[in-house]
Amino acid sequence: MSARMNLVIFLVLFGFVALYTSVFYVDQRERALVLHLGQIERADYQPGIHFKVPFIEDVKRFDARILTVDVKPERYITRDKETLLVDSFILWKIKDVSTYFTAMSGDRSTATSRIFNIVNNALRDEFANRSVQDVVAGDRTAMVSDILSNTNEAVKAFGIELVNIRIKRIDFISEINERVFARMNSERERIAKETRAEGAEEAEKIRSDADRQSTIIIANSNRESEELRGNGDALATETYAKAYGQNKDFYSLYRRLTAYKNVFTGDDMLVIEPKGEFFNSFSGIDK
Repeated sequence: MSARMNLVIFLVLFGFVALYTSVFYVDQRERALVLHLGQIERADYQPGIHFKVPFIEDVKRFDARILTVDVKPERYITRDKETLLVDSFILWKIKDVSTYFTAMSGDRSTATSRIFNIVNNALRDEFANRSVQDVVAGDRTAMVSDILSNTNEAVKAFGIELVNIRIKRIDFISEINERVFARMNSERERIAKETRAEGAEEAEKIRSDADRQSTIIIANSNRESEELRGNGDALATETYAKAYGQNKDFYSLYRRLTAYKNVFTGDDMLVIEPKGEFFNSFSGIDK
């Protein structure tokens, strides 16, 4: 193979490599910048195909999506000197890729460490200015808004924007949890005792009212029954008097038969001598 052919092949391969290394693609989920001999040449690339000087310029790519810093729970002291265990995470993104690369050398771990330190200090200050009641039951949105406003000013120099700070959970530390549980238990026992006492008092009132009404009802019933018996006895006496006046002999016989019926009711056996006024009807003697 001649030297000219080798030169042609070399030039073709070199041209192919130069063309291949001069073309790069920027994804819509990426931010890219081009370094010219280690210096930032350009950083405002839109998604699509772009060109660079081969072998001299280099492409650095960074994630353009919202990123997360998920840290372990931290302890914060409130204004009333209570210690809270706060679990949170931070949402952030690269806003200025040139500034980000210059400040953080493009290292994501360095960026997350700086972000955590800044946000952690801001959270510590905010919790120190609030009571437990304000933190637990207050408006967390306003608190997070204040923190975002302050921390975004601090991270702007890194080419970073904090999107949001989410507080997942706020707990008391274990020692305080035990004290809070004991206090809540005592409070519930006190409420239970008060409720039982009120129930017993109400039950006593109900029983007293029931006994009073029962006494009144029984007394009224006895009074009505006595009146009914009295009216019945009066009516019976009147009836007996009228019957006696109409036919003395028949009335006497009827009364005596009734007396016999009442005396000789049942299976009892009486062994007596049939003498006296009561047995005159048996002996045929009617006095």
